[in-house]
Amino acid sequence: MIGEDTITIEQLALRLGLRIEQRDETFVVMKNTANTVIVFTHPDGRFFVNGKPLGSVGNVIKEHGVIHVPSTLAEQIRPHLRTGLPQPPTTPVRKGAVIIDAGHGAHDPGAISPTGIKEKDINLRVAAKVANLLEQRNLPVVMTRWQDTFIELEERAETGNRQKAALFVSIHCDSAPSSSAQGFTIYVAAGASAQSYRAAQAISQAMEKTGLNNRGIREQDYRVLMKSKGAAVLIELGYLSNPQDAARLADDRFRDRLAHAIADGIEAYLQ
Repeated sequence: MIGEDTITIEQLALRLGLRIEQRDETFVVMKNTANTVIVFTHPDGRFFVNGKPLGSVGNVIKEHGVIHVPSTLAEQIRPHLRTGLPQPPTTPVRKGAVIIDAGHGAHDPGAISPTGIKEKDINLRVAAKVANLLEQRNLPVVMTRWQDTFIELEERAETGNRQKAALFVSIHCDSAPSSSAQGFTIYVAAGASAQSYRAAQAISQAMEKTGLNNRGIREQDYRVLMKSKGAAVLIELGYLSNPQDAARLADDRFRDRLAHAIADGIEAYLQ
């Protein structure tokens, strides 16, 4: 119930000296020159400050398109904000973490559907949901990017290597000259380890339940896979060049199903 103990997400940003950079039905990104705050707005959603998960948001109320959060959230976030000029991004080592890599970003949009949907945006939204789901299951997660930024392929892989990652998962969308190609594909590096194949199989089995056509597990010399020292897979969620796949990938509810499937597959592999 909305009352004095709640504030709108806009009021939260104002109190923290942040601007709202991005929002959808599941999360809100707030930024200033030194900080990035992610607030997940679904039940049991968590909040992150500069890539670090800090706890549950608590009771979130959505009414007529307005998001209300507990007023105490501002005081929970404020002590963790950086002051002054932004520092070079550093990622604390979380040994054995799952690395979730949202492909492309910034000036590199990736594939673009005939209706203008950009791959980089779908990748980030699905990746962020997967990360949140894994955190809810008490699995350590590191995202290569939480916002619309560009990261070199080698640096993406090196993030996993520094973390001694349990698994590196790169999330992408596909495209083809023919609009008839559709479905998801999971790639491993040529001559990949048995662990990479096991991860690919676990994720593939979980993703089949979404209703997307399964194009199988394939080998490909993608740099993020070749440069990763541990188990690594690259997921192509579907074809933006296919009208049916593109419509599904534009639907936040379907992206939610994809994220749950990927998280289920990752968890099955780790177990």
